[in-house]
Formats: sequence, C-alpha cells, structure tokens
Amino acid sequence: MEEEADAAVSSRTERKALEKAKILQRESDRKLLRLVGRVLKKPEAERSEEEAAVLLLHRDTVEELCRRQVRRNVLKRKQEEVYDDADELKSKVKQLAVAVEQAKHLVVYTGAGISTAASIPDYRGPNGVWTQLQKGRTVGSSDLSKAEPTLTHMCIRALRKEQLVKHVVSQNCDGLHLRSGLPRHVLSELHGNMFIEVCTSCSPVREFVRLFDVTERTSLHRHGTGRRCSHCGGELRDTIVHFGERGTLEQPLNWKGAADAAEMADVILCLGSSLKVLKKYACLWCMNKPASKRPKLYIVNLQWTPKDDLAVLKIHGKCDDVMSLLMEELNVQVPAYDRAEDPIFSLATSLLQEEVQSHSREVIAPLDGQEVIAPLDGQEVRLPASGEQPGGATAVQGGWFGRGYGKGRKKKKKAA
Repeated sequence: MEEEADAAVSSRTERKALEKAKILQRESDRKLLRLVGRVLKKPEAERSEEEAAVLLLHRDTVEELCRRQVRRNVLKRKQEEVYDDADELKSKVKQLAVAVEQAKHLVVYTGAGISTAASIPDYRGPNGVWTQLQKGRTVGSSDLSKAEPTLTHMCIRALRKEQLVKHVVSQNCDGLHLRSGLPRHVLSELHGNMFIEVCTSCSPVREFVRLFDVTERTSLHRHGTGRRCSHCGGELRDTIVHFGERGTLEQPLNWKGAADAAEMADVILCLGSSLKVLKKYACLWCMNKPASKRPKLYIVNLQWTPKDDLAVLKIHGKCDDVMSLLMEELNVQVPAYDRAEDPIFSLATSLLQEEVQSHSREVIAPLDGQEVIAPLDGQEVRLPASGEQPGGATAVQGGWFGRGYGKGRKKKKKAA
C-alpha cells in the first residue's frame, strides 16, 4: 500500500513538473518571438552585430515570423476594397448584360452588400461589424426596421417581372427582398427573416408575419419570441439560422426552391456576398457536375471572394452602381419603392390584444406619421407609427443582428 501511495505521489509530482516545464517553454518561445520580431522590424543596415547573430541563431523563428507576415499580408489584401474605373465598369456591365439576356435560367445569390445602401452594416467589409470589433472599436446598434429596399432590391424585382431572373437565394435576414415586392415562391431566405415568427407545434408549421423585428429576445439555440400561437397556444419562435445551426424550416428558408433553382441554373449572379458562408452549401454550386456543365458564375463584390477563380467575370463595384448600369443596358425600368405598397402590410398578422406590449421594436408604418390600424378580436387597435416604440423603449439590443455586437462586447470585457 505504501509503495502504491509513493507511486501516486511520484506520478503527480512528475505531471506537475511536466506542466511547469511546458509553461516555462511557452513563455520562453513567446519572449524569443518578441525579440526576433523587434529585430526584423529594423532595417538591415541598422541592426547591430548582436542582433544579426540572433537572427542567424534562430533561423526557424525567423522563418515562422516571415510566414506569419505573408499570411497577414494576404488576409489584408483580401479585405481591401477594389474599385474598377468607370470605363472598365461599363465594359464589364455590358458583358454581364449579354449574359443576363442570353441566360435560360438565371439565379441571383445576394449577401449583406446589397443592403449597405439601406444603412445596414455588412459584416466583413472595412466598416463591417466583425471588422470593427476585431479592431477593438465599438459598434452602435440600431433598429433595422427603419431600413427600406435599396435600388438593387428593386432592380432584382424588375428583372424577375421581366422573367430574366428565375430565383433569388438570399443569406440576408433583413426581409428587404420580401418588402421589395419579390414573389415569395421565387425567394429563398436561407438564414431566415426577422419579420417572421412561426409555430412549429402546428402541422403544417404556421407562419406569422409581423411589422417589427421579432428577434428581440432570441439568439443562438434560443429562438422563442415570448409570444404564443393564437391557434394552438404553442410558443412562437423566430426563423433565424445562426452560425453553428442548421435551418430546417420550409419557409422562409425554402431550401428546396434554392436547390432546384441551382440545379437548373445556367448563370448565377452573386451580388454583395463574400461567399464565405454560401460556398459551404455544396448544392448551390453544382460541384457534382463536370466543370463544363456548371452554371456560369458572375460576381459583383468589392472584396476578394473564395469563388473568384471560378467566375467568368468579377466586377469590382457597389451593387447599386452596377445594377443601375445593368438596367440601362437591358432597357428595363426600375420601380421606386413605395412604402404604401409594401407587401408586408398585406401579409402581416396582427398581434393579440395582450401582446401589443410584447416587444420594444419599432413598428413599420405605411407612411411617416401615419398609424397602422389593425383589427384585433373585433376591435381596432392603433399600433405605433414609424419612430415610436411600445413602452417608450429606445435602446435596441439583442436579436439576430445585435448578437454580433454582444459577442464582441463580451470578448472585450473578458480581455479587460
């Protein structure tokens, strides 16, 4: 027994010594990296003999730091925004116009870049949410219900009306495609819609379109909105698909529509998407087909995307600028967004009387200063017009977009 006890003590002592040695080694490695890094920053002519000797002695560390610098430079170049000059932009748009006219089944993939003109920040751009958080800068939050469809949204709607676009696959949750008047059956919102909550207890799943952002209390793996289904009493949940989740809702995700459209596509136009998420959805790219039979790919983005090498044409320009030129080339009239004709008002389901105060998000009104009058249990209930919020709440936190801010704040707080 004594021998076993001595062996156990000896084993613990050895483990502690090993762990301590590892800690000391890591600290030594860090000091060496800092030392070599300081020397490498100096011009070669200004290095002392001792510093030159350090570099010769630690060649492996020098090579590692050089590799790291190369990776940083590559990443920096990929994050930079590049603009085609005016003549090159027009020339490229003419090529795109020919492809759109000749396409038999054109599918459009859209990302956050088409909504930046609506004052909705993107994520990975120079002023994107995650880019700013990585730099340690604070990012203010806002109520995205104030946003309205951009020129690009309205151009896509017009192209669909002209039967030039067959399907739209969006990774945006802002609901602006729906509000532009794009028919729902030709739209796949792969990551959900912030205006839609559903009851999964009902069969089939029952959908409730609202006039406000329903994601106020929701986050990763926590999708309950706090309201109840008026038919079965089940808890309503949002439709948002966060990173790390897999969306299974038929609507508004419409994965079947997206997969079928991709299978039939001969041309895919990507607008304002980094494609870092969309590239992971194999069914959207027909990679199981021979290269010659895959859809021709056209990309409009200011930054590098992982699909650039596969694209027939890459246009470096803002989506609104490119789409405006494209519509001129195609001679297609672009309708202006009219809030009074926004489809969301005809699709929206009124809240129950007891739910009117169940959120603090801004409610969309048909016109500035005009109230939305919705029938509730035989009564007329006046909901706040744009600019007012139930309960007088003004701060907007949480929700599908605010989650990125919260995540950044937690990291910053922990570091402090």
